Amino acid sequence: MKSSLRQQFERLALRLGELDATLGDPGIASDMKRFRELTREHAEVSSLVERFRRFEQRERDVVSAREMAVQAGDDADMRELADEEANAAQADIERLDLELQTALLPRDPDDSRNAFVEIRAGTGGDESALFAADLARMYLRHCERRGWRSELMSESVSDLGGYKEVVFRVEGDDVYARLKFESGGHRVQRVPVTETQGRIHTSACTVAVLPEPDAAEEVQLNPAELRIDTFRASGAGGQHVNKTDSAIRITHLPTGIVAECQDDRSQHRNKAKAMAVLVARLRDKEHSERAAKEAATRKGLIGTGDRSDRIRTYNFPQGRVTDHRINLTLYKLQFILDGDLDEVTAALQAAQAAEQLAALESGAA
Repeated sequence: MKSSLRQQFERLALRLGELDATLGDPGIASDMKRFRELTREHAEVSSLVERFRRFEQRERDVVSAREMAVQAGDDADMRELADEEANAAQADIERLDLELQTALLPRDPDDSRNAFVEIRAGTGGDESALFAADLARMYLRHCERRGWRSELMSESVSDLGGYKEVVFRVEGDDVYARLKFESGGHRVQRVPVTETQGRIHTSACTVAVLPEPDAAEEVQLNPAELRIDTFRASGAGGQHVNKTDSAIRITHLPTGIVAECQDDRSQHRNKAKAMAVLVARLRDKEHSERAAKEAATRKGLIGTGDRSDRIRTYNFPQGRVTDHRINLTLYKLQFILDGDLDEVTAALQAAQAAEQLAALESGAA
């Protein structure tokens, strides 16, 4: 381990002592927000320091084993035992070194949040809308696989049963951390159901994954800057039939950003849901603007986050899915469309971690 990284962990050990002292003060519980923040920091720091202490112990074990091998002299069995212990300790050191470096990587503060997933049909007309429905099904099946809860916020159904636009909320552990890589342009290559001559067409949809803000951290909106319209929900029928004008559309006049919700019969609940989507979109706009400025000085791993970026192609004739950001091609199209996204997500997370590690090492050099 580089000395600069070792120094970082020694500083964390000192910080752990400070946290122990602070949390031991009975008065800290009077400020519950600060108490929760310190408790969360304590859990993270103590885990890192404990792992670092194991790393140091295994370093000492290697030294002891090598000394034992020297002292063994002509005792072949003792030397073999010492060599095995040294090799095992060295393997643990390499594993712990990588884990510790990875643990120091900056974590997106939004990773643990729930998320809104927005899918919009793009070029390709009815075929694009049908592909939007396929993507919606893929993500909803993925939510089921991971035990996440999903909730429809709004939908605009096309003539053939696809989606011009659909928005749903996903709730669960580390939702945004796993779904954030889905933002961007998704392209499909296949023979559309409307194609009579069997020709392959290319269509596209855009996906936006937005972290859900905490209620206490929501952007303060000026009511004078909002236009709130009510209308009768339109849907395919069944549970989405709405007999009253309870659907809500909220427009943020300064930016022109619009959010709507039509899934609930309660106008009050639809308004609350639409407001949550609007805040998430405004927050995403601010984040994108900051990211655009940062991108001028550093290269991003997976593109700029621009919704026009083509991030993935779904090729039906070849049964393949290609993620263009990391040049990953998998010939398991149907499995992925059935919600088995774990391999893709893991590869994207690993690629991001690898670049962050490289940046960490160059900065520590």
